[in-house]
Amino acid sequence: MALWNRLRESTQTMQTQLLARKNELKSGAFRDAAMAMCALVAAADGTVSPSERQRTASLITTNEALANFHANDLQRRFEEYVAKLTADFAFGRVSLLQDIGKAAKKPAEARAVIQIGIVIGGADGHFDDDEKAVVREACHAVGLSPTEFDL
Repeated sequence: MALWNRLRESTQTMQTQLLARKNELKSGAFRDAAMAMCALVAAADGTVSPSERQRTASLITTNEALANFHANDLQRRFEEYVAKLTADFAFGRVSLLQDIGKAAKKPAEARAVIQIGIVIGGADGHFDDDEKAVVREACHAVGLSPTEFDL
């Protein structure tokens, strides 16, 4: 139970930090990187089940940190990224990491993208090793150390 409480606290803290920076998170690069991150975390094990897709889509459209963007646009971009991963996971992963890397130009956006990945990964109460691995890869793509996020 202690691990679950720690994970819940960590995701709540990150969500609070995201909300505090919400007004800084308005660029198209951030939007695309965030949706790429969501798709990458949803497909971390190499597949995206319909329930994972639905749960992630629901989290995207209700997350206040993403409220600067239209929910339908976020949903469409998320689905496009999932389609890339579904068509060819290895190639899609490289493409998504490149889009995530574009957030590196603005450190606040880069951190926010990583935090969104952690929030999405921990939303089901279990931030598994595959999810942690893709978030670590994303950290490298934006030039941040995974240890900054306890990964």
